[in-house]
Amino acid sequence: MTDSAPLLLAIDNGTQSVRALLFTPEGVLVHKAQVPLTPYHSPEPGWAENDAEYYWESLAAACRKLWDESGVDKSRVLGLAVTTQRGTVINVDAAGQPLRPAMVWPDKRRTEGLKPPGGLWGLAFRLAGVSDTVKHFQAEAEASWLRTHQPEIWAKTHKYLLLSGWLNYRLTGEFVDSSASQVGYLPFDFKKKTWPGSRDWRWGMLDLHPEQMPELFAPGTQLGVVSAQASTQTGIPAGLPVFAGAADKACEVLGSGCLEPQVGCLSFGTTATINVSSRRYVEPVPFLPPYPAAAPEHYAVEWQLYRGFWMVSWFKEQFGLREQQLAADMGVAPEALFDELVNSVPPGSQGLMLQPYWTPGVREPGPEGKGAIIGFGDVHGRAHVYRAILEGLAYGLRDGKERIEKRTGVAITELRVSGGGSQSDAAMQLTADIFGLPAARPETHETSGLGAAMDVAVGLGLHRDFASALAAMTRIGRVFDPEPQTHALYDQLYTRVYRKMYERMRPLYQAIREITGYPA
Repeated sequence: MTDSAPLLLAIDNGTQSVRALLFTPEGVLVHKAQVPLTPYHSPEPGWAENDAEYYWESLAAACRKLWDESGVDKSRVLGLAVTTQRGTVINVDAAGQPLRPAMVWPDKRRTEGLKPPGGLWGLAFRLAGVSDTVKHFQAEAEASWLRTHQPEIWAKTHKYLLLSGWLNYRLTGEFVDSSASQVGYLPFDFKKKTWPGSRDWRWGMLDLHPEQMPELFAPGTQLGVVSAQASTQTGIPAGLPVFAGAADKACEVLGSGCLEPQVGCLSFGTTATINVSSRRYVEPVPFLPPYPAAAPEHYAVEWQLYRGFWMVSWFKEQFGLREQQLAADMGVAPEALFDELVNSVPPGSQGLMLQPYWTPGVREPGPEGKGAIIGFGDVHGRAHVYRAILEGLAYGLRDGKERIEKRTGVAITELRVSGGGSQSDAAMQLTADIFGLPAARPETHETSGLGAAMDVAVGLGLHRDFASALAAMTRIGRVFDPEPQTHALYDQLYTRVYRKMYERMRPLYQAIREITGYPA
Protein backbone atom coordinates (compact mmCIF):
# COMPACT_ATOMS: atom_id res chain seq x y z
CA MET A 1 0.00 0.00 0.00
CA THR A 2 1.37 3.40 -0.98
CA ASP A 3 1.10 6.63 0.99
CA SER A 4 -1.36 7.88 -1.63
CA ALA A 5 -3.73 4.89 -1.53
CA PRO A 6 -7.38 5.80 -0.77
CA LEU A 7 -8.81 5.31 2.71
CA LEU A 8 -12.29 4.97 4.21
CA LEU A 9 -13.21 6.39 7.63
CA ALA A 10 -15.55 4.40 9.88
CA ILE A 11 -16.71 5.77 13.23
CA ASP A 12 -17.94 3.09 15.63
CA ASN A 13 -19.70 4.43 18.74
CA GLY A 14 -20.28 1.39 20.92
CA THR A 15 -21.29 1.09 24.55
CA GLN A 16 -17.77 0.93 26.00
CA SER A 17 -15.83 3.15 23.60
CA VAL A 18 -15.89 5.18 20.39
CA ARG A 19 -13.37 4.25 17.71
CA ALA A 20 -12.22 6.09 14.61
CA LEU A 21 -10.96 3.57 12.04
CA LEU A 22 -9.25 3.90 8.69
CA PHE A 23 -9.66 1.03 6.23
CA THR A 24 -8.39 0.49 2.72
CA PRO A 25 -10.88 -0.47 -0.03
CA GLU A 26 -9.44 -3.99 0.42
CA GLY A 27 -10.65 -4.09 4.02
CA VAL A 28 -7.28 -3.68 5.71
CA LEU A 29 -7.37 -1.73 8.99
CA VAL A 30 -4.44 0.69 8.79
CA HIS A 31 -5.07 3.08 11.69
CA LYS A 32 -7.28 3.09 14.79
CA ALA A 33 -7.93 5.56 17.60
CA GLN A 34 -10.08 4.68 20.58
CA VAL A 35 -11.61 6.79 23.34
CA PRO A 36 -13.19 4.92 26.28
CA LEU A 37 -16.74 5.79 27.30
CA THR A 38 -18.55 5.70 30.58
CA PRO A 39 -21.43 3.49 29.38
CA TYR A 40 -24.10 5.40 31.31
CA HIS A 41 -25.06 7.03 34.59
CA SER A 42 -27.95 5.91 36.80
CA PRO A 43 -29.47 8.90 38.61
CA GLU A 44 -32.28 6.57 39.70
CA PRO A 45 -32.35 2.75 40.04
CA GLY A 46 -32.85 1.18 36.63
CA TRP A 47 -32.13 4.38 34.72
CA ALA A 48 -29.38 4.58 32.12
CA GLU A 49 -28.53 8.04 30.83
CA ASN A 50 -25.61 9.89 29.27
CA ASP A 51 -24.97 13.43 28.12
CA ALA A 52 -25.61 13.68 24.38
CA GLU A 53 -22.75 16.19 24.02
CA TYR A 54 -20.46 13.65 25.68
CA TYR A 55 -20.99 11.28 22.75
CA TRP A 56 -20.18 13.99 20.23
CA GLU A 57 -17.15 15.26 22.14
CA SER A 58 -15.82 11.69 22.44
CA LEU A 59 -16.27 11.16 18.71
CA ALA A 60 -14.42 14.39 17.98
CA ALA A 61 -11.63 13.39 20.38
CA ALA A 62 -11.27 9.98 18.71
CA CYS A 63 -10.98 11.62 15.30
CA ARG A 64 -8.38 14.16 16.47
CA LYS A 65 -6.43 11.34 18.08
CA LEU A 66 -6.57 9.41 14.81
CA TRP A 67 -5.06 12.27 12.83
CA ASP A 68 -2.41 12.97 15.46
CA GLU A 69 -1.28 9.37 15.84
CA SER A 70 -1.50 8.26 12.21
CA GLY A 71 -0.07 11.33 10.50
CA VAL A 72 -2.14 10.32 7.49
CA ASP A 73 -2.69 12.72 4.61
CA LYS A 74 -6.38 13.51 5.02
CA SER A 75 -6.81 13.98 1.29
CA ARG A 76 -6.56 10.19 1.01
CA VAL A 77 -9.83 9.79 2.95
CA LEU A 78 -12.69 9.56 0.45
CA GLY A 79 -15.74 9.22 2.70
CA LEU A 80 -17.07 8.16 6.09
CA ALA A 81 -19.95 6.32 7.74
CA VAL A 82 -21.15 6.01 11.32
CA THR A 83 -22.23 2.88 13.18
CA THR A 84 -23.53 3.04 16.73
CA GLN A 85 -25.05 1.16 19.63
CA ARG A 86 -28.74 0.50 19.14
CA GLY A 87 -31.76 1.93 20.92
CA THR A 88 -30.21 5.02 22.57
CA VAL A 89 -32.56 8.00 22.06
CA ILE A 90 -32.00 11.76 22.16
CA ASN A 91 -34.62 14.56 22.15
CA VAL A 92 -33.56 17.83 20.53
CA ASP A 93 -35.27 21.20 20.20
CA ALA A 94 -35.75 23.32 17.08
CA ALA A 95 -32.21 24.70 17.46
CA GLY A 96 -30.78 21.18 17.48
CA GLN A 97 -29.91 21.30 21.21
CA PRO A 98 -30.48 18.26 23.43
CA LEU A 99 -33.41 18.76 25.78
CA ARG A 100 -32.32 16.13 28.29
CA PRO A 101 -29.71 13.40 28.67
CA ALA A 102 -29.79 10.53 26.19
CA MET A 103 -31.74 7.48 27.35
CA VAL A 104 -29.22 4.68 26.82
CA TRP A 105 -30.31 1.24 25.63
CA PRO A 106 -29.94 -0.66 28.98
CA ASP A 107 -32.50 1.73 30.58
CA LYS A 108 -35.21 -0.27 32.36
CA ARG A 109 -37.95 2.35 32.69
CA ARG A 110 -41.42 1.13 31.76
CA THR A 111 -44.77 2.89 31.52
CA GLU A 112 -47.70 0.73 32.56
CA GLY A 113 -51.42 1.40 32.28
CA LEU A 114 -51.35 3.14 28.89
CA LYS A 115 -54.41 3.02 26.67
CA PRO A 116 -53.94 0.28 24.05
CA PRO A 117 -54.61 0.84 20.35
CA GLY A 118 -58.33 0.77 19.63
CA GLY A 119 -60.53 0.49 16.58
CA LEU A 120 -59.65 -1.86 13.76
CA TRP A 121 -55.99 -2.00 14.79
CA GLY A 122 -56.90 -3.11 18.30
CA LEU A 123 -59.29 -5.74 16.95
CA ALA A 124 -56.63 -7.04 14.56
CA PHE A 125 -54.10 -7.39 17.38
CA ARG A 126 -56.59 -9.25 19.55
CA LEU A 127 -57.52 -11.64 16.74
CA ALA A 128 -53.84 -12.28 16.00
CA GLY A 129 -53.15 -12.97 19.66
CA VAL A 130 -50.42 -10.32 19.90
CA SER A 131 -52.08 -7.79 22.19
CA ASP A 132 -49.52 -8.58 24.89
CA THR A 133 -46.68 -7.98 22.44
CA VAL A 134 -48.14 -4.60 21.47
CA LYS A 135 -48.64 -3.79 25.15
CA HIS A 136 -44.99 -4.65 25.78
CA PHE A 137 -43.87 -2.38 22.90
CA GLN A 138 -45.95 0.46 24.31
CA ALA A 139 -44.69 0.00 27.87
CA GLU A 140 -41.03 -0.33 26.89
CA ALA A 141 -40.93 2.64 24.49
CA GLU A 142 -38.84 5.51 25.79
CA ALA A 143 -41.30 7.88 24.13
CA SER A 144 -44.09 6.58 26.38
CA TRP A 145 -42.12 7.35 29.53
CA LEU A 146 -41.01 10.76 28.31
CA ARG A 147 -44.47 11.97 27.37
CA THR A 148 -45.93 10.61 30.64
CA HIS A 149 -43.28 11.78 33.10
CA GLN A 150 -41.62 14.74 31.34
CA PRO A 151 -44.42 16.32 29.29
CA GLU A 152 -42.63 19.69 29.22
CA ILE A 153 -39.65 18.02 27.47
CA TRP A 154 -41.93 16.11 25.15
CA ALA A 155 -43.75 19.29 24.12
CA LYS A 156 -40.46 20.92 23.08
CA THR A 157 -39.16 17.89 21.16
CA HIS A 158 -38.51 18.98 17.59
CA LYS A 159 -36.67 15.80 16.57
CA TYR A 160 -36.58 12.39 18.18
CA LEU A 161 -33.28 10.77 17.24
CA LEU A 162 -31.31 7.64 17.84
CA LEU A 163 -27.63 8.11 18.69
CA SER A 164 -26.79 7.50 15.03
CA GLY A 165 -29.13 10.32 13.98
CA TRP A 166 -27.60 12.64 16.58
CA LEU A 167 -24.04 11.99 15.39
CA ASN A 168 -24.99 12.26 11.71
CA TYR A 169 -26.69 15.58 12.54
CA ARG A 170 -23.57 16.86 14.28
CA LEU A 171 -21.43 15.79 11.32
CA THR A 172 -23.62 17.21 8.54
CA GLY A 173 -25.86 19.83 10.17
CA GLU A 174 -28.88 17.97 8.76
CA PHE A 175 -31.40 15.72 10.52
CA VAL A 176 -30.55 12.61 8.53
CA ASP A 177 -29.90 8.98 9.38
CA SER A 178 -29.59 5.51 7.91
CA SER A 179 -32.69 3.37 7.55
CA ALA A 180 -30.51 0.48 8.75
CA SER A 181 -29.89 2.20 12.10
CA GLN A 182 -33.56 2.28 13.13
CA VAL A 183 -33.61 -0.40 15.80
CA GLY A 184 -35.65 0.29 18.91
CA TYR A 185 -39.13 1.18 20.09
CA LEU A 186 -39.84 3.51 17.18
CA PRO A 187 -42.73 4.05 14.72
CA PHE A 188 -40.70 2.29 12.02
CA ASP A 189 -41.95 0.00 9.25
CA PHE A 190 -39.36 -2.77 9.40
CA LYS A 191 -40.66 -4.50 6.29
CA LYS A 192 -40.50 -1.40 4.06
CA LYS A 193 -37.50 0.02 5.97
CA THR A 194 -39.00 3.47 6.26
CA TRP A 195 -41.37 5.54 8.36
CA PRO A 196 -44.95 4.31 7.95
CA GLY A 197 -47.88 6.35 6.68
CA SER A 198 -49.14 9.12 8.93
CA ARG A 199 -52.27 7.11 9.90
CA ASP A 200 -50.32 4.08 11.09
CA TRP A 201 -51.13 2.99 14.68
CA ARG A 202 -47.53 3.42 15.86
CA TRP A 203 -47.60 7.22 15.56
CA GLY A 204 -50.65 7.63 17.75
CA MET A 205 -49.54 5.04 20.28
CA LEU A 206 -46.21 6.85 20.83
CA ASP A 207 -47.58 10.39 20.37
CA LEU A 208 -45.04 11.06 17.62
CA HIS A 209 -45.40 12.68 14.21
CA PRO A 210 -43.53 11.96 10.97
CA GLU A 211 -41.95 15.43 10.91
CA GLN A 212 -40.24 14.69 14.25
CA MET A 213 -38.16 11.92 12.72
CA PRO A 214 -34.95 12.27 10.66
CA GLU A 215 -34.89 11.81 6.90
CA LEU A 216 -33.78 8.27 6.15
CA PHE A 217 -31.30 7.02 3.55
CA ALA A 218 -30.51 3.46 2.54
CA PRO A 219 -27.12 2.15 3.68
CA GLY A 220 -24.41 2.94 1.16
CA THR A 221 -26.08 6.14 -0.08
CA GLN A 222 -24.76 9.61 0.64
CA LEU A 223 -26.74 11.48 3.29
CA GLY A 224 -24.67 14.67 3.44
CA VAL A 225 -21.20 16.14 3.78
CA VAL A 226 -19.09 17.12 6.79
CA SER A 227 -19.94 20.68 7.82
CA ALA A 228 -17.37 23.40 8.46
CA GLN A 229 -18.25 23.40 12.16
CA ALA A 230 -17.85 19.63 12.46
CA SER A 231 -14.55 19.84 10.58
CA THR A 232 -13.20 22.35 13.10
CA GLN A 233 -14.12 20.08 16.01
CA THR A 234 -13.05 16.72 14.54
CA GLY A 235 -10.34 17.51 12.03
CA ILE A 236 -12.30 15.66 9.34
CA PRO A 237 -12.03 17.61 6.07
CA ALA A 238 -15.05 19.83 5.42
CA GLY A 239 -17.13 18.62 2.50
CA LEU A 240 -16.14 14.96 2.95
CA PRO A 241 -19.08 12.77 1.85
CA VAL A 242 -20.98 11.11 4.71
CA PHE A 243 -22.67 7.83 3.80
CA ALA A 244 -25.46 5.97 5.55
CA GLY A 245 -24.04 3.12 7.61
CA ALA A 246 -26.09 0.84 9.87
CA ALA A 247 -26.53 -0.17 13.50
CA ASP A 248 -23.52 -1.84 15.08
CA LYS A 249 -24.91 -5.39 14.96
CA ALA A 250 -25.90 -5.00 11.31
CA CYS A 251 -22.44 -3.69 10.41
CA GLU A 252 -20.87 -6.49 12.44
CA VAL A 253 -22.78 -9.08 10.41
CA LEU A 254 -21.65 -7.57 7.11
CA GLY A 255 -18.08 -7.03 8.30
CA SER A 256 -17.91 -10.68 9.43
CA GLY A 257 -18.65 -11.82 5.88
CA CYS A 258 -22.30 -12.82 6.30
CA LEU A 259 -24.57 -11.97 3.38
CA GLU A 260 -26.38 -15.27 2.77
CA PRO A 261 -28.81 -17.15 5.04
CA GLN A 262 -26.63 -20.28 5.29
CA VAL A 263 -23.92 -18.27 7.08
CA GLY A 264 -24.72 -17.60 10.74
CA CYS A 265 -23.08 -14.63 12.44
CA LEU A 266 -22.64 -14.95 16.20
CA SER A 267 -21.93 -11.78 18.13
CA PHE A 268 -20.27 -12.33 21.50
CA GLY A 269 -21.01 -8.84 22.79
CA THR A 270 -22.88 -7.29 25.70
CA THR A 271 -26.01 -8.60 23.98
CA ALA A 272 -25.21 -11.96 22.40
CA THR A 273 -26.93 -12.57 19.08
CA ILE A 274 -27.10 -14.91 16.13
CA ASN A 275 -27.97 -13.33 12.79
CA VAL A 276 -28.41 -14.37 9.21
CA SER A 277 -28.88 -12.10 6.21
CA SER A 278 -31.97 -12.74 4.15
CA ARG A 279 -33.44 -11.09 1.08
CA ARG A 280 -36.87 -12.15 2.36
CA TYR A 281 -38.69 -10.49 5.23
CA VAL A 282 -38.66 -13.29 7.82
CA GLU A 283 -39.75 -12.72 11.41
CA PRO A 284 -37.46 -14.72 13.76
CA VAL A 285 -40.42 -14.97 16.15
CA PRO A 286 -43.97 -14.35 14.88
CA PHE A 287 -44.82 -10.64 15.01
CA LEU A 288 -41.30 -9.64 16.05
CA PRO A 289 -39.59 -8.12 12.99
CA PRO A 290 -36.19 -8.70 11.44
CA TYR A 291 -34.01 -5.61 11.46
CA PRO A 292 -32.63 -3.71 8.46
CA ALA A 293 -29.28 -5.08 7.32
CA ALA A 294 -26.19 -3.07 6.42
CA ALA A 295 -26.72 -4.20 2.81
CA PRO A 296 -29.94 -2.45 1.68
CA GLU A 297 -31.55 -5.40 -0.12
CA HIS A 298 -31.29 -7.62 2.96
CA TYR A 299 -32.86 -8.10 6.37
CA ALA A 300 -31.02 -9.19 9.51
CA VAL A 301 -32.94 -12.11 11.01
CA GLU A 302 -31.79 -12.00 14.62
CA TRP A 303 -32.13 -13.98 17.83
CA GLN A 304 -30.95 -12.24 21.02
CA LEU A 305 -29.72 -13.20 24.44
CA TYR A 306 -30.12 -9.80 25.99
CA ARG A 307 -27.46 -10.01 28.72
CA GLY A 308 -25.14 -12.19 26.64
CA PHE A 309 -21.46 -11.74 27.34
CA TRP A 310 -22.34 -9.21 30.00
CA MET A 311 -22.62 -12.40 32.06
CA VAL A 312 -18.90 -13.00 31.54
CA SER A 313 -18.16 -9.50 32.83
CA TRP A 314 -20.55 -10.18 35.74
CA PHE A 315 -18.64 -13.34 36.64
CA LYS A 316 -15.28 -11.59 36.45
CA GLU A 317 -16.48 -8.77 38.69
CA GLN A 318 -18.14 -11.03 41.24
CA PHE A 319 -15.85 -14.08 41.27
CA GLY A 320 -12.78 -13.37 39.12
CA LEU A 321 -10.68 -11.02 41.29
CA ARG A 322 -7.99 -13.67 41.77
CA GLU A 323 -7.37 -14.08 38.03
CA GLN A 324 -7.41 -10.34 37.46
CA GLN A 325 -4.87 -9.70 40.21
CA LEU A 326 -2.67 -12.58 39.09
CA ALA A 327 -2.75 -11.35 35.48
CA ALA A 328 -1.67 -7.89 36.63
CA ASP A 329 1.23 -9.41 38.61
CA MET A 330 2.28 -11.56 35.62
CA GLY A 331 1.85 -8.78 33.07
CA VAL A 332 -0.52 -10.86 30.90
CA ALA A 333 -4.06 -10.30 29.66
CA PRO A 334 -6.70 -11.52 32.17
CA GLU A 335 -8.47 -13.35 29.31
CA ALA A 336 -5.58 -15.83 29.11
CA LEU A 337 -6.11 -16.89 32.72
CA PHE A 338 -9.86 -17.10 32.30
CA ASP A 339 -9.31 -19.42 29.33
CA GLU A 340 -7.18 -21.57 31.65
CA LEU A 341 -10.08 -21.56 34.09
CA VAL A 342 -12.42 -22.85 31.35
CA ASN A 343 -9.98 -25.52 30.21
CA SER A 344 -9.52 -26.82 33.76
CA VAL A 345 -13.08 -28.22 33.59
CA PRO A 346 -14.25 -30.97 31.23
CA PRO A 347 -16.84 -30.25 28.52
CA GLY A 348 -20.31 -30.26 30.01
CA SER A 349 -19.04 -28.80 33.31
CA GLN A 350 -19.65 -32.18 34.99
CA GLY A 351 -23.40 -31.74 34.60
CA LEU A 352 -23.72 -28.09 35.63
CA MET A 353 -26.28 -26.51 33.27
CA LEU A 354 -27.03 -22.81 32.97
CA GLN A 355 -29.99 -21.03 31.37
CA PRO A 356 -28.79 -17.50 30.43
CA TYR A 357 -32.00 -15.56 31.04
CA TRP A 358 -30.55 -13.05 33.51
CA THR A 359 -32.92 -10.51 31.94
CA PRO A 360 -36.55 -11.31 30.99
CA GLY A 361 -37.75 -11.09 27.40
CA VAL A 362 -40.92 -10.67 25.35
CA ARG A 363 -41.93 -14.08 24.01
CA GLU A 364 -39.34 -16.74 24.93
CA PRO A 365 -38.24 -16.08 27.50
CA GLY A 366 -41.32 -14.14 28.49
CA PRO A 367 -41.52 -11.31 31.02
CA GLU A 368 -41.35 -13.85 33.86
CA GLY A 369 -38.03 -15.23 32.60
CA LYS A 370 -35.11 -15.76 34.98
CA GLY A 371 -31.70 -17.31 34.87
CA ALA A 372 -31.05 -20.72 36.38
CA ILE A 373 -28.15 -23.01 37.21
CA ILE A 374 -28.97 -26.66 37.92
CA GLY A 375 -26.99 -29.81 38.56
CA PHE A 376 -24.75 -28.64 41.42
CA GLY A 377 -22.64 -31.23 43.24
CA ASP A 378 -19.77 -31.15 45.68
CA VAL A 379 -17.25 -31.26 42.80
CA HIS A 380 -18.32 -27.90 41.40
CA GLY A 381 -16.40 -24.68 41.90
CA ARG A 382 -15.83 -21.31 40.27
CA ALA A 383 -14.32 -22.81 37.14
CA HIS A 384 -17.40 -24.97 36.58
CA VAL A 385 -19.69 -21.96 36.92
CA TYR A 386 -17.60 -19.95 34.46
CA ARG A 387 -17.56 -22.73 31.89
CA ALA A 388 -21.30 -23.29 32.42
CA ILE A 389 -21.91 -19.61 31.60
CA LEU A 390 -20.10 -19.94 28.27
CA GLU A 391 -21.85 -23.22 27.52
CA GLY A 392 -25.24 -21.79 28.47
CA LEU A 393 -24.75 -18.85 26.11
CA ALA A 394 -23.76 -21.24 23.30
CA TYR A 395 -26.79 -23.45 24.01
CA GLY A 396 -29.03 -20.39 23.88
CA LEU A 397 -27.55 -19.26 20.58
CA ARG A 398 -27.86 -22.77 19.13
CA ASP A 399 -31.53 -22.63 20.11
CA GLY A 400 -31.73 -19.35 18.19
CA LYS A 401 -30.01 -20.95 15.20
CA GLU A 402 -32.59 -23.72 15.03
CA ARG A 403 -35.47 -21.27 15.33
CA ILE A 404 -34.04 -19.12 12.54
CA GLU A 405 -33.55 -22.19 10.33
CA LYS A 406 -37.16 -23.18 10.90
CA ARG A 407 -38.37 -19.70 9.97
CA THR A 408 -36.14 -19.22 6.91
CA GLY A 409 -36.19 -22.80 5.66
CA VAL A 410 -32.42 -22.58 5.12
CA ALA A 411 -29.89 -24.65 7.08
CA ILE A 412 -27.00 -22.73 8.63
CA THR A 413 -23.81 -24.50 7.59
CA GLU A 414 -21.12 -21.95 8.51
CA LEU A 415 -20.47 -19.79 11.56
CA ARG A 416 -18.66 -16.46 11.88
CA VAL A 417 -18.04 -15.26 15.43
CA SER A 418 -17.20 -11.67 16.35
CA GLY A 419 -17.47 -9.36 19.35
CA GLY A 420 -15.27 -9.09 22.41
CA GLY A 421 -15.97 -12.64 23.62
CA SER A 422 -14.73 -14.11 20.33
CA GLN A 423 -11.16 -13.33 21.40
CA SER A 424 -11.37 -16.25 23.84
CA ASP A 425 -10.09 -19.43 22.19
CA ALA A 426 -11.92 -21.49 24.81
CA ALA A 427 -15.25 -19.80 24.01
CA MET A 428 -14.67 -20.33 20.29
CA GLN A 429 -13.88 -24.04 20.70
CA LEU A 430 -16.86 -24.86 22.89
CA THR A 431 -19.10 -22.93 20.47
CA ALA A 432 -17.88 -25.09 17.58
CA ASP A 433 -18.42 -28.20 19.72
CA ILE A 434 -21.95 -27.24 20.83
CA PHE A 435 -23.08 -26.25 17.33
CA GLY A 436 -21.25 -29.10 15.62
CA LEU A 437 -20.02 -26.62 13.00
CA PRO A 438 -16.70 -24.92 12.25
CA ALA A 439 -16.58 -21.53 13.99
CA ALA A 440 -14.49 -18.94 12.16
CA ARG A 441 -13.09 -15.80 13.73
CA PRO A 442 -12.87 -12.91 11.24
CA GLU A 443 -9.38 -11.63 10.51
CA THR A 444 -10.15 -8.23 12.05
CA HIS A 445 -11.68 -7.69 15.46
CA GLU A 446 -13.24 -4.42 14.22
CA THR A 447 -16.06 -6.01 12.25
CA SER A 448 -18.63 -3.28 12.98
CA GLY A 449 -16.25 -0.63 11.69
CA LEU A 450 -15.42 -2.77 8.66
CA GLY A 451 -19.12 -3.13 7.84
CA ALA A 452 -19.50 0.67 7.95
CA ALA A 453 -16.43 1.03 5.72
CA MET A 454 -18.04 -1.38 3.26
CA ASP A 455 -21.07 0.91 3.09
CA VAL A 456 -18.70 3.75 2.20
CA ALA A 457 -16.86 1.67 -0.40
CA VAL A 458 -20.07 0.68 -2.19
CA GLY A 459 -21.40 4.23 -1.93
CA LEU A 460 -18.27 5.58 -3.59
CA GLY A 461 -18.43 2.96 -6.34
CA LEU A 462 -15.13 1.35 -5.29
CA HIS A 463 -17.01 -1.96 -5.36
CA ARG A 464 -19.95 -2.46 -7.68
CA ASP A 465 -22.20 -4.09 -5.05
CA PHE A 466 -22.15 -5.54 -1.56
CA ALA A 467 -21.31 -9.06 -2.70
CA SER A 468 -18.22 -7.69 -4.41
CA ALA A 469 -17.33 -5.63 -1.35
CA LEU A 470 -17.70 -8.68 0.87
CA ALA A 471 -15.44 -10.75 -1.38
CA ALA A 472 -12.77 -8.05 -1.47
CA MET A 473 -12.88 -6.71 2.09
CA THR A 474 -13.66 -9.59 4.48
CA ARG A 475 -11.33 -12.43 5.40
CA ILE A 476 -11.46 -15.35 7.80
CA GLY A 477 -8.85 -15.72 10.51
CA ARG A 478 -8.60 -18.80 12.71
CA VAL A 479 -11.16 -21.59 12.30
CA PHE A 480 -12.15 -23.81 15.25
CA ASP A 481 -13.37 -27.25 14.17
CA PRO A 482 -15.76 -29.27 16.35
CA GLU A 483 -14.41 -32.35 18.12
CA PRO A 484 -16.86 -35.21 17.31
CA GLN A 485 -16.92 -36.87 20.75
CA THR A 486 -17.31 -33.54 22.54
CA HIS A 487 -20.11 -32.53 20.16
CA ALA A 488 -21.91 -35.82 20.87
CA LEU A 489 -21.78 -35.07 24.61
CA TYR A 490 -23.02 -31.51 24.13
CA ASP A 491 -25.75 -32.65 21.76
CA GLN A 492 -27.16 -34.94 24.46
CA LEU A 493 -27.04 -32.20 27.08
CA TYR A 494 -28.64 -29.71 24.71
CA THR A 495 -31.48 -31.90 23.45
CA ARG A 496 -32.26 -33.83 26.65
CA VAL A 497 -31.69 -31.09 29.23
CA TYR A 498 -31.27 -27.53 27.95
CA ARG A 499 -34.19 -27.58 25.51
CA LYS A 500 -36.52 -28.70 28.31
CA MET A 501 -35.36 -26.31 31.04
CA TYR A 502 -37.46 -23.28 30.18
CA GLU A 503 -40.84 -25.00 29.89
CA ARG A 504 -40.21 -27.08 33.01
CA MET A 505 -39.15 -24.05 35.06
CA ARG A 506 -41.48 -21.46 33.60
CA PRO A 507 -44.26 -22.11 36.17
CA LEU A 508 -41.69 -21.63 38.93
CA TYR A 509 -40.47 -18.39 37.37
CA GLN A 510 -44.07 -17.18 37.21
CA ALA A 511 -44.63 -18.07 40.86
CA ILE A 512 -41.45 -16.26 41.90
CA ARG A 513 -42.60 -13.20 39.98
CA GLU A 514 -46.05 -13.28 41.60
CA ILE A 515 -44.60 -13.68 45.11
CA THR A 516 -41.71 -11.22 44.94
CA GLY A 517 -42.85 -8.77 42.27
CA TYR A 518 -39.54 -9.25 40.43
CA PRO A 519 -39.21 -8.78 37.55
CA ALA A 520 -41.92 -6.12 37.50
